Amino acid sequence: MRLRVFAAVVSSAVCLLLAAPASAQDHWTEGPVWEVSFYRTTPGHFEDYVRYLRQDVLPQQDEAKKQGLILDWKMYVKAPSGPDDWDIAFATLHKNYARLDYSADDDAKGKAIAEKHYQTADEEKQRQMSAPRLDWRTYLGTDIVREVTLKPIP
Repeated sequence: MRLRVFAAVVSSAVCLLLAAPASAQDHWTEGPVWEVSFYRTTPGHFEDYVRYLRQDVLPQQDEAKKQGLILDWKMYVKAPSGPDDWDIAFATLHKNYARLDYSADDDAKGKAIAEKHYQTADEEKQRQMSAPRLDWRTYLGTDIVREVTLKPIP
């Protein structure tokens, strides 16, 4: 008897969980996926960090976009609302969730982009060259969100 009650509860829960996304599909069309990382610059290093982004991140992201590894990328800045709030967010647009999974081909292309940018294949040297950024900001976390397009009500 307990097993039947448990099975009925689990079955009901599964139905409810599956019904929510199905009804959401009535409201929008799914689009690409944004991976957004949030950072807080350390006092006095905002300009240093932005200079690093312009010098080292911008060219590599543009090349990744050119090679089809990402669809787009954006950077956002804001005045933080408190000591634990972000002031720089870095967003990368992917075709779908599957593009977030590891791919040996994509990894090789990314490494080739970094090698060309840093003019060395030595990943340890690349890490050393970009290490100062770690003193200029604190990583706060990453959110992954899907872009949706609302459907008009008929």
